[in-house]
Amino acid sequence: MHTDIYFWGWMILALLFFAGELLTAGFFLVAFGVGAAVAGIAALLGLNMAWQLLLFSVLSLLVVFSLRGFADKITPASSDTSVGIDRVLGQEAIVIEKIDSIASSGLVRVNAEKWRALPENPGQVIPAGTVVEVLKVEGTRLVVRPIQQNS
Repeated sequence: MHTDIYFWGWMILALLFFAGELLTAGFFLVAFGVGAAVAGIAALLGLNMAWQLLLFSVLSLLVVFSLRGFADKITPASSDTSVGIDRVLGQEAIVIEKIDSIASSGLVRVNAEKWRALPENPGQVIPAGTVVEVLKVEGTRLVVRPIQQNS
């Protein structure tokens, strides 16, 4: 029978999956490498191709789901290093030029950056020196609301 050919085919496939895992992140391809290796052992033991494919599929899925928890533990779900405009959302800012939507004026400083700003409520005026929270972005302007200060 073709036991040796199937065995070596599965082993080569397993090595390709393991090599691919070295080039990627997330412990995804390693699961298929384990499944292919077990299917190769099944071929060596003389099991037919249907059993080999079943073992490969089932074991690969089991390993994917079992490694998912491990991968989630070592890979943070979210990062504090946001990029683009997301880095200012939710941040506190200081009004450096009175915000007035009717006059279409207003400037805030978020960290070291200056941004044009609009108040959360149309017609609202926010005086210079007020601490505000960045809520969202509309076009090229930040939408802000004053933060209640407890004195």
